[in-house]
Amino acid sequence: MILTIDMGNTNIVVGGIDHKKTYFVERITTNKDKTDLEYAVTFKNILEIHKVSSSHIEGAIISSVVPPLNSVLTSAVKKVTGHTPLLVGSGMKTGLNILMDNPKATGSDMIVDAVAAINEYPLPLIIIDMGTATTMSVVDPAGNYIGGVILPGIRISLETLSSKTAQLPSISLEVPSKVIGKNTVDCMRSGCMYGNAAMLDGLIDRMEEELGMPATVIATGGLSQFVTPLCRHKIIYEDTLLLKGLMILYDKNQK
Repeated sequence: MILTIDMGNTNIVVGGIDHKKTYFVERITTNKDKTDLEYAVTFKNILEIHKVSSSHIEGAIISSVVPPLNSVLTSAVKKVTGHTPLLVGSGMKTGLNILMDNPKATGSDMIVDAVAAINEYPLPLIIIDMGTATTMSVVDPAGNYIGGVILPGIRISLETLSSKTAQLPSISLEVPSKVIGKNTVDCMRSGCMYGNAAMLDGLIDRMEEELGMPATVIATGGLSQFVTPLCRHKIIYEDTLLLKGLMILYDKNQK
């Protein structure tokens, strides 16, 4: 079993996976103030909850968009498993041809998502990842990563809306029954949920127009499962897409 870790700005997704199946997936809060020991205790607890012995972990790999925590998590994983994890970065073999102005600046999470999607779905691809930021990556019919878009995530947009206005409250994210809200809370929920769904639909239309053909659309990330059913395009929800990509990259980079 491989320990896979996806470190985002808000959450860290920890998974146990091998070539047969995904054994567990858990989310913990990203905290820049935690020490390697504190993270090690958390990882150890996750393994114990799922009755996985650290001796069953053959290796580990980390994808991170929070560079200040890279060494902390690397040390934490080594404390628990005895293995130094691989870190997704510019020196790693991905098998992905990245046609960007600066390929090394492409987010590791976007690369990993693309690697996993290419392995499982027909080209071309549009890959949506809804986390702290919402990203959309495009892979052309030849399997080249050709770019995408990055925009504010739903929670960031909602928090800004509440904090910068005097009369709009903080609300929970739920899908209202109708687009046209009858009260302030439902109007805000409709704007966030249906507004993001409409935005995704519009961007998919424009991306497919630039590609010159329809694309397979894959979505991952915590909020995707609630927003993508509201879209008019067919979107395949894949909760463990990034963990599968990390498994593929781990295999490619074994000495």
